Amino acid sequence: MNLPTADSPVDLLPGTPLREHVYEALCIYFHNLGDQQPSNLYDLVLQEMEVPLLEMVMLRTEGNRTKAADLLGIHRGTLRKKLRQYGLDDDESAPTNMTTEYL
Repeated sequence: MNLPTADSPVDLLPGTPLREHVYEALCIYFHNLGDQQPSNLYDLVLQEMEVPLLEMVMLRTEGNRTKAADLLGIHRGTLRKKLRQYGLDDDESAPTNMTTEYL
């Protein structure tokens, strides 16, 4: 895994709160739905956010589940369960298209 060093140039966006990004994504989602009504929206949003969250945390901790669980504020067993649930529990399923430039 190629994590940036302190010397590597990284262009970061200004410190916009995460909730603003979520709000914007939901605005786009509802706009694209038009008159259709979503179902199970709460579960959908949680799943859509949980997978990239787990992927990014596992990248940031270089696969160290203890550190990842601590960072997330959950028990290691819960982390293992969630990694299995989303097929992220082994090195072969590690995201290959994820960038580490922001870590």
